[in-house]
Amino acid sequence: MPPQGARSEAGVYADSLAEIELADRLGFNGVWLVEHHLMKGYSHLSKPDLVLAALARRTARLRLGLGVIPLPFHHPLHVAERIGTLDLLSGGRLEVGIGRGFSPAEYTAFGVDMAGSRALVDESLQILRAAAMDAPLAHEGRHYRLSGVEVVPRPLQRPYPPLWTAAVSPETFDWAAAEGLGVLAGPFKPWFMIEADIRRYRAAWRRTDPPRISMTVGMLCLRDGRRARALAGPAMRWFYGELLRVTAPVLERLLPGYEHFRDLGRFRRLMRAGARLSLLELAGLAVVGTPAQCLARIRRYRDAGVTHLSCAVGAGALPTEVVRESLECIASDVLPALADAPGA
Repeated sequence: MPPQGARSEAGVYADSLAEIELADRLGFNGVWLVEHHLMKGYSHLSKPDLVLAALARRTARLRLGLGVIPLPFHHPLHVAERIGTLDLLSGGRLEVGIGRGFSPAEYTAFGVDMAGSRALVDESLQILRAAAMDAPLAHEGRHYRLSGVEVVPRPLQRPYPPLWTAAVSPETFDWAAAEGLGVLAGPFKPWFMIEADIRRYRAAWRRTDPPRISMTVGMLCLRDGRRARALAGPAMRWFYGELLRVTAPVLERLLPGYEHFRDLGRFRRLMRAGARLSLLELAGLAVVGTPAQCLARIRRYRDAGVTHLSCAVGAGALPTEVVRESLECIASDVLPALADAPGA
């Protein structure tokens, strides 16, 4: 909710739901909703499962993604119940992203030790998978002890809805490959670093099913390329400026378990000078222009192994009329070209 937008929370929610319904009709693959807390401005979406429940009844084809559930803030049994309920409501269209979260303010507010976040995620993931089995759940761990628990409802998709993880550090890409999780990369790590992570992830993948790699970018695709750039410049500058603001506590302090975030420090110093559209494009964080220009940029992600492109159309800072225009342009001029390409 950028201050220059002058929209109410109710208006943003209504516009977003309508945009997602349009994306469903236009043939997009899916929608991912974040979960953030206490981040006024940058994110007013603290309960994405409630929004996805509404969307389950208002859409027919879209995959509905939780991207991501910060597991350290939630008891895994509550998460398992939410996942089962949403998968039933959506007719088996749920995608589940998990992660640690990156905000010290969130950890402090929820009374969780940030240094122990990896262990919490590991243990919670074990419980989530076990909770969907037919047998009663028994678990004896460092954080949770469960005996004879039967979680209901169970997900419709078997053995489980597709699982993904937020991935920033190279070690997380290794862990995701070992666990058979898809990876959700971006949006604040430059593309040249993510390319190396993708190669590492694909080399470590040992499963028979193909690896799943998603990259998040800010996007605005319009038939008038000059207009797209004029509109996208301020919107992307706000979006990435806010993202840098909320990640600053992790980028600037050597927090246990988050050491890799310090590797982004040089890039952050560049961004401090102003998140100009040209710099964002150079870093691979923005796709803006005509359909032909956007296609050229999208193909480099696909050629590097990206299987899903998560597009923040309008970057949360443009009027819904512009967002809808861009969605329609992408659907008519970009998606068919991608579908017709070899290996699509």
